[in-house]
Amino acid sequence: MSYLFATPDETQQMLQEIGVKKIDDLFEQIPASVRRTEELDIPPALSEIELNRVLNQVSAEFARQGDRTCFQGGGAYDHFIPATVDEICSRGEFYTAYTPYQAEASQGTLQAFFEFQSLIAELTGLDVANASLYEGASALAEAIIMAIRCTNRAGKVVISGSVHPEYIQTVRTYLHRHPCEIVVVDTIDGITDWQQAAQKIDDKTAAVVVQHPNFFGCLEDVQSVVDQAHAAGALAIEVFDPVSLGVINRPGDYGIDIAVAEGQSLGIPLQFGGPYLGLMACREKFVRKMPGRLIGQTTDKTGRRAFVLNFQTREQHIRRDKATSNICTNQGLMALRASVYIAQLGPQGFVELGKQCCHKANYTAEKLTEAGLGTLAFPHAFFKEFVFQFKQPVAEIITKAKAAGFNLGPELNRFELGNGAPENSLLIAVTEKRTREEIDRLVTALKS
Repeated sequence: MSYLFATPDETQQMLQEIGVKKIDDLFEQIPASVRRTEELDIPPALSEIELNRVLNQVSAEFARQGDRTCFQGGGAYDHFIPATVDEICSRGEFYTAYTPYQAEASQGTLQAFFEFQSLIAELTGLDVANASLYEGASALAEAIIMAIRCTNRAGKVVISGSVHPEYIQTVRTYLHRHPCEIVVVDTIDGITDWQQAAQKIDDKTAAVVVQHPNFFGCLEDVQSVVDQAHAAGALAIEVFDPVSLGVINRPGDYGIDIAVAEGQSLGIPLQFGGPYLGLMACREKFVRKMPGRLIGQTTDKTGRRAFVLNFQTREQHIRRDKATSNICTNQGLMALRASVYIAQLGPQGFVELGKQCCHKANYTAEKLTEAGLGTLAFPHAFFKEFVFQFKQPVAEIITKAKAAGFNLGPELNRFELGNGAPENSLLIAVTEKRTREEIDRLVTALKS
């Protein structure tokens, strides 16, 4: 129904009904020291005609940005989305259905999540996946908290310095009031210093975290991570790129215990930063410690196939302080988009997708180098993303690219990377959408 403001008379009637004189009385239980007293810094209200004018100006600006060619990465990527994804997911029965709290009443919703879990489990090579999380960064934080529960160790978590810096920042926020120590291992030439990591991992360590391909695009020695973690009795956690799994080993192939990812590349538009999709899969023995929802298959009293919420150990239900997380829902519509996208591509499609990303990224790096614009920052294999160290200041490079209709970045100096990134370096991502002609035009523009 349409939202209408309450009139002053209606407001007074409601206050009288609940036994208070004014709205401020409703906030008496909040200590005065934490209340905001100053006015919010917001612009004055607009008339309808003024608001329409502003919205038209903003939408026109965004339309022009959409015409630009994107070589940006750092966690969100400009991948092609088949038309079938929008066609299916925009159907009314999918598009308008919110995740019901008594989901057994909606067998279609449960089946969609069950299929999503099955696809993610197969994609990662692990036993079980949940019905999705919010996005990649919080999925990693939840995986670490899950590892602490599984190992009964709250002393330490060892994280590779090549994990996305915003993911590490999110983990620090989640564990801010937790006694667990967060140890970040240095990087050498774009990959983790696993000799240093070996000195940090001990019998107090709950988990060891690696990203593969890592934040710099380089491929890590995941097997070394798994071996070091398991030797100390810790769990191995991998942050993976789902698009890469057509051409590189799956987390389960290495013996990873918990795998998490940002699922935006699976049929979800960039859409200015969200909503996105958090993926999580693990080994079956850890399933009861997994956060969020887990959908299972059974039969009803007539013998027909039925879907149920096997686990929903959240504090909103009966679990309270025994809850495995405070996740209140799952990204249902985004998970549906990912399911349709994965099913549309199929196994061979994922192989072709991975090959195109890898070949085009390497072609771009070669052309930038041949043009004398700089060199690869790190001497390691990469998938679809790489760090390039330019001879010119990166601000000039970005300005040149922008003038020619290209988006580059992000600049690595905006992140806290320790010794991770050399001066004048940019992170460049090349997906299957980029053509040879676009790559050559970018190189020509930067060389001019």
